[in-house]
Amino acid sequence: MESGAAGPDGGRFPFPYTPYLIQERFMAALYGALEAGRVGIFESPTGTGKSLSLICGALSWLRDFEEKKQREEARLLAPAESGQEGKQPLTAAGPAPPGSRDTAGEPDWVTAFVQKKEERDAVDRLKVEESEEDETKHLLQLSKEVLSEGAGVDVLEQLDHSEEELILAEYESDEEKKVEDDDDLEEEHVTKIYYCSRTHSQLSQFVREVQKSPFGKDTRLVSLGSRQNLCVNEEVRRLGALSLINDRCMEMQKNKHEKKSDEESEGKKRRTSRTVCPFYSYEQMQFLRDEVLVEVKDIEQLVALGKETKACPYYGSRYAIPAAQLVVLPYQMLLHEPTRSAAGIKLKDQVVIIDEAHNLIDTITCIHSVEVSGSQVSHSLLLSEYAKNLMYIKQILYLLERFVAMLGGNVNQNPSCQAVSQTGTVLKSINDFLFQSQIDNINLFKVMQTSLSARLFGFVERYGGPAAAVKTNKENQKLAGLQNFLLTLQQGSDKEGEFRHPPLLRTASPLMQIEGFLSALTNANQDGRVILSRQGTVGQSSLKFLLLNPAVHFAKVVEECRAVIIAGGTMQPVADFREQLLSCAGVDPARVVEFSCGHVIPPENILPIILCSGPSNQQLEFTYQKRDLPQMMDETGRILCNLCNVVPGGVVCFFPSYEYEKQVYAHWEKTGLLTRLATKKKIFQEPKKANQVEQVLVEYAKCIKRCSQAGGQMTGALLLSVVGGKMSEGINFSDDLGRCVIMVGMPYPNIKSPELQEKMTWLDKTMPRAAGQAPSRVLIENLCMKAVNQSIGRAIRHQKDFASILLLDHRYARPAIFNKLPQWIRERTQVKPAFGSAFAELRKFHRGKSDAL
Repeated sequence: MESGAAGPDGGRFPFPYTPYLIQERFMAALYGALEAGRVGIFESPTGTGKSLSLICGALSWLRDFEEKKQREEARLLAPAESGQEGKQPLTAAGPAPPGSRDTAGEPDWVTAFVQKKEERDAVDRLKVEESEEDETKHLLQLSKEVLSEGAGVDVLEQLDHSEEELILAEYESDEEKKVEDDDDLEEEHVTKIYYCSRTHSQLSQFVREVQKSPFGKDTRLVSLGSRQNLCVNEEVRRLGALSLINDRCMEMQKNKHEKKSDEESEGKKRRTSRTVCPFYSYEQMQFLRDEVLVEVKDIEQLVALGKETKACPYYGSRYAIPAAQLVVLPYQMLLHEPTRSAAGIKLKDQVVIIDEAHNLIDTITCIHSVEVSGSQVSHSLLLSEYAKNLMYIKQILYLLERFVAMLGGNVNQNPSCQAVSQTGTVLKSINDFLFQSQIDNINLFKVMQTSLSARLFGFVERYGGPAAAVKTNKENQKLAGLQNFLLTLQQGSDKEGEFRHPPLLRTASPLMQIEGFLSALTNANQDGRVILSRQGTVGQSSLKFLLLNPAVHFAKVVEECRAVIIAGGTMQPVADFREQLLSCAGVDPARVVEFSCGHVIPPENILPIILCSGPSNQQLEFTYQKRDLPQMMDETGRILCNLCNVVPGGVVCFFPSYEYEKQVYAHWEKTGLLTRLATKKKIFQEPKKANQVEQVLVEYAKCIKRCSQAGGQMTGALLLSVVGGKMSEGINFSDDLGRCVIMVGMPYPNIKSPELQEKMTWLDKTMPRAAGQAPSRVLIENLCMKAVNQSIGRAIRHQKDFASILLLDHRYARPAIFNKLPQWIRERTQVKPAFGSAFAELRKFHRGKSDAL
């Protein structure tokens, strides 16, 4: 039964049930932020219906916004359109809804797009042809100019027109060229909400919430994703690795383009028969687009539709972007500008909602930080086997040679296996790296514009491997001309004059990684650092670009968008978002609005305790100097033994690292304490391998259920987990799976890390001191508390859930740390100097809840 909440101007927010008060406040605050064009930081704990609040609040605003725009347009156009007919109808949610049909039985928005496409097709096709012809002529002329310096005119005469094409064109990726222009479906007046989250599973869950909401029938929604999640070609999917899937997809797409080009050329036979993707059909993808926009579908349903209609969901979903009102996509696709542009995402005057944004700063940093291994650099040097005098290829080779030299290698030998004389890690500014590697005189922007990796990949697939050996005599004759041409470009070619086939490059990914690194080097000098990590050999060494200022890449998002909402279950501490991200991105502080709500659970359903000492009065302080002491590990074990006696169901205990958890486990095993623990609860350890996590969780849940049903001495299970590990985020320990969450110590990051030290230095130089604390110190505390808040939030997952939270370290009671706990936890937290009083509270809490159940 649909209900609602009081909305703006006395209206109501449509809602699938009677909303909580905090949901009403959330939606009202969200509506206000979107209407005013704000940048909002919104916090709503997990279990409070955050997704539905985002959906109903944002789509209510979009409905009203389109209504007002419609009325304004009607007012302005009324005098000019008096007596005219045939205007496209509009509804509260924008253009006519999917259910509206014209006389031909098609949705009105489809009819409008088709008419617009037909009007523009001829012009667009002519533009594409002229553009491709001009590009080919330009590249051919450039090539001839370079060749004329060394190879001579006689070499050029060996090339016929088709061979010129092979060298200069045809190797564009989908990011460089689209046969069918996506812009032909652009509808600029469609206001959109871009919703992004971390994982595909989170996005699918969000779409299912949209389907259940009052807006599920009338919203035009499209889900975007990676090829790995959306590809329906089994031949490609079975490659597994994303880089291989991407490479294979681009190759098959290129084959499709080439096939079409060959078929349109008069009297020309196809040079070779190569695989094209049967799902890459423009007509079928248009049909898939229409089906997607008529009814809300999540990623799984989109894939099923693609298989059914023989259409590519990856590209078909992109065609749906212009007409969509709600676009659902992963972080990386929105936050990385080249990916955003390639997908056809235009943020001008649109709304962006970034959910699960607690790690947004780290996410942007990771997306724009690039690492290349010495092995990748060495493999990319195979490029020298193809051509050494083409201008941009020669520049790439020079760059690779200089990178090898910076890692301590020599390109005259096999660089990958060379031993490095001086091992260690060195950090350099961008400018210092460019000067010391002697590449400061090369225009990296122009080098990147060649998209060399995609072109080389296409060339190698055709001429670099075994396929070249199975051609017809005529084809071999033509290939010989090309081979001879390349031979003249090689320095130090074989005296016999025979073309040396290089090893087949299975994938262009090494060069793509190099291109990513080159792109990172174009950042401003103050915004990043280059880390040289020299290990045993050049192949084991690496170059890494570390982004220090994520705001430079977020600035364009907040500048272009009408409004940006940064949302999460736990956003504390929010100072990082204001200072490191928004302030540095040039956002006016007056434009920033914060909203935080409490939890829907009753106050008596949660018992957070900061424990300062253990059963034997040992003060709990898990610093690096003290946490390895036997008495500290013994005290931790005694605390767990006591808790396992009074807490039913599941107990989840978080350690600062895998190494420390392993060390404590071994100590308990040695002292016999592990045996005592095992008499009350079966002990599980979080695995390091991701593919083993699900099995451990299944066994953990089964054990708790068996103990609950059987009764007896065994009361459940104890799960030893790690902060920042596989189970500290995204896993729900609801109900009996997590009746108590324990945090052992404070999980401060490793301050000896060169990357973290550089970030701390950068912050101290660029950020003002806050409340007398150095920005670097604030960063360390915030990283620690963000990790703590994510971990302890695993237990309370819905309104009727209950759990105790135990923080084992007296430092949590310090005001600077205490105030960084989430407000709904902080206001209910008790500080207990002695274990006895804490244990009494815990026993009373859990006995009361067990009796109530």
